[in-house]
Amino acid sequence: MRPRAGAEPADARHLMSLEIHPGRLTLDVLQAIHAGGVELTLDVRLARWRSAPVPRSCSARRRATAAVYGVNTGFGKLASTRIEAEPAATLQLNLIRSHSVGVGEPLQPAVVRLMLALKAASLARGHSGVREEVVETLIAAHNAGLVPYIPSQGSVGASGDLAPLAHMTLALAGEGEMLVEGERVPAAPALRAAGVAPLTLEAKEGLALINGTQVSTALALHALLVFEPVLEAGAGGRRDDGRCRPRQRRPVRSAHPRAARPAGADRRRPVLPRPARRQRDPPFASRGRRPRAGPVQPALPAAGGRRLPRPAAPCARWCCCARPTR
Repeated sequence: MRPRAGAEPADARHLMSLEIHPGRLTLDVLQAIHAGGVELTLDVRLARWRSAPVPRSCSARRRATAAVYGVNTGFGKLASTRIEAEPAATLQLNLIRSHSVGVGEPLQPAVVRLMLALKAASLARGHSGVREEVVETLIAAHNAGLVPYIPSQGSVGASGDLAPLAHMTLALAGEGEMLVEGERVPAAPALRAAGVAPLTLEAKEGLALINGTQVSTALALHALLVFEPVLEAGAGGRRDDGRCRPRQRRPVRSAHPRAARPAGADRRRPVLPRPARRQRDPPFASRGRRPRAGPVQPALPAAGGRRLPRPAAPCARWCCCARPTR
């Protein structure tokens, strides 16, 4: 069995180094992040954000006269509104502030750890126009054991998990809140105590941080990894009662369009006990009589230890034996 998620990450002196590959995250890597106690490093061979010219291009486009969405324009319905005088950092930070409107209980630390890792791996692919400092801040916050306070309700989910990711970004910028031993504390002192510099947003970086489905993915992974012990325990449960033999079940399972169904059955077959062969009742033809409709035979013996005699079978459908007695 693989490690399960704990309430708190392991001590920094006992962290296990784990390299994440942007675009190639495996379930084992994600489960280790979910369980906690790992220190993330980035595979520089696959991380194209170190040499990607997109961040410099975004800064150049902001100074240009052409309208570039999210760089020198508004967002959503304000996409046609040009923003000239406002600095890039202020525009992006105002976007994050406006979307930090979530409500409800905070997300669990295991879910937040997955969010930080998934967002870092997504941005490190080099297609979002962010600087390497953004990815490094996400990884540094995870490795320091910081858990941004992220309400669990409020995301629209259409163009991304906007509200939860905005709360995460606001905490990394030093304006939101962190969860420390289950208590909400201001983010700026928590970042300072962990030695992580607050994130300063440049052109398009706020938009890149809140667009994406990392929260939905983290919640789906959390549900899968929490349910896995139940699935493993169910694999050792009772098998069928012997009426369906393997030679009968295999053709039925192989006809299923999804290959995971027969594969899951084959994986559980070796750990289940072999069913005992049951003695079946002979068919009606071997008993010398046909099934009939009539009063039900009592299951319990009558007084004196004798069973009541069975009623005679009717001779025909309209025979006198079938007529009700008065």
